[in-house]
Amino acid sequence: MSNISINSEKPRLSFWQIWNMSFGFMGIQFGFALQNANVSRIFETLGASKDNLPILWLAAPVTGLLVQPIIGYYSDRTWSNKWGRRRPFFAVGAILASIALFIMPNSPTLWIAAGMLWLMDASINISMEPFRAFVGDMLPNEQRTSGFAMQSFFIGIGAVVASLLPYLFTNVFGVSNTAPEGEIPDSVKWSFYVGGLAYVSAVMWTVFNTKEYPPEDIEALKKENSEKGIFGGLAESFLGIFKMPKTMVQLAFVQFFSWFSLFAMWIYTTSAVTEHVYGVTDPKSVLYNEGADWVGVCFAIYNGVAAIAAFLLPLLAKRIGRRWTHLFALACGGAGLISIFFISNPDMLAFSMIGIGIAWASILSIPYAMLSSALPSNKMGYYMGVFNFFIVIPQIVAAGILGFILKNFFWNDAIYAMIVGGISFLLAGLLSLFVNDKDEVSVAD
Repeated sequence: MSNISINSEKPRLSFWQIWNMSFGFMGIQFGFALQNANVSRIFETLGASKDNLPILWLAAPVTGLLVQPIIGYYSDRTWSNKWGRRRPFFAVGAILASIALFIMPNSPTLWIAAGMLWLMDASINISMEPFRAFVGDMLPNEQRTSGFAMQSFFIGIGAVVASLLPYLFTNVFGVSNTAPEGEIPDSVKWSFYVGGLAYVSAVMWTVFNTKEYPPEDIEALKKENSEKGIFGGLAESFLGIFKMPKTMVQLAFVQFFSWFSLFAMWIYTTSAVTEHVYGVTDPKSVLYNEGADWVGVCFAIYNGVAAIAAFLLPLLAKRIGRRWTHLFALACGGAGLISIFFISNPDMLAFSMIGIGIAWASILSIPYAMLSSALPSNKMGYYMGVFNFFIVIPQIVAAGILGFILKNFFWNDAIYAMIVGGISFLLAGLLSLFVNDKDEVSVAD
């Protein structure tokens, strides 16, 4: 494999080769899912008010805005005969994220927990962003939809297990689910410990079981790095937003409204479910912690659905095209979020999660499959990093305005964040129809 460059015609990889190169994403999702399902719970336990949650969550998108394009740029320009191009970033990010996962649930104060979110999210981005470019590096065009689908499958599996961990520790292993005021329950602590070990183990499986293709001209790569230097590289990374291909510009609008919805869900689902469905607001109460655990179960359900849908959506895309498939999936997500408003029985939330899972599977695969067909192979990581601006910018916008909207228009009731998110999903789906999908005819193997 080592004598083939990333700009040459790539051979088709076997199922197990795609499996190995994607397996690390399962570990990354342990960190991501534990963060999404439990950080608001940790913040509220440490004294955060509901309208301050979006500002505390601001760490996640800001670190993504800073880290992802830089990592994408430099992962394009890195090469080691032993470690390859992307794998050094996988490994470093995994080690740092695992450390943050061990520290986060032991945070004694709110500001330390917020700081750990910064570290955790930055580390996740270091290992996650090059994984997107990895598919473009390693697979021919006709296998990329399957490559991103395999990533989505492992994302789903990792998220299911990680989201269930607090519930399992409480109800299967008998670990305490409550704690004195200002302390995180042991069920959450042990979930983060397991997540840290799973993260680094899964990523290292990919690092040690995958070989990468070298760049076309290693000497030219070294010369470019030397001439531009670190500051020139940073400037080019952030100026890339003004050089995006047409398809990338069109997808940017789809991504904006999709990720606005997701961020609203991740911030406010715990508050919405405990308040609207369970009728409780005290983080120290048994009922609140039961509701928070059930949110983890709900997140496991939508991620489980996503793992299955990841393999079904390419089949649908082959029949009706990737744009219409993405519209269908996002409409399912919008209906799922809005339906939470009408639910009073916690068990019924499972049906809402089905729609959200279909949307999540599509968001993790179809936009990247469309984008990778429109990008030059030697700048895959760079443009994937720039593309992630339109994941983090909507999250920054959501963090800045959702608290204000809820407080001033919806009586500070978190359930309305679910409705706003649902409408945003529907808008993103409609915008996907305007994307110029270069390879829409050949969207599946």
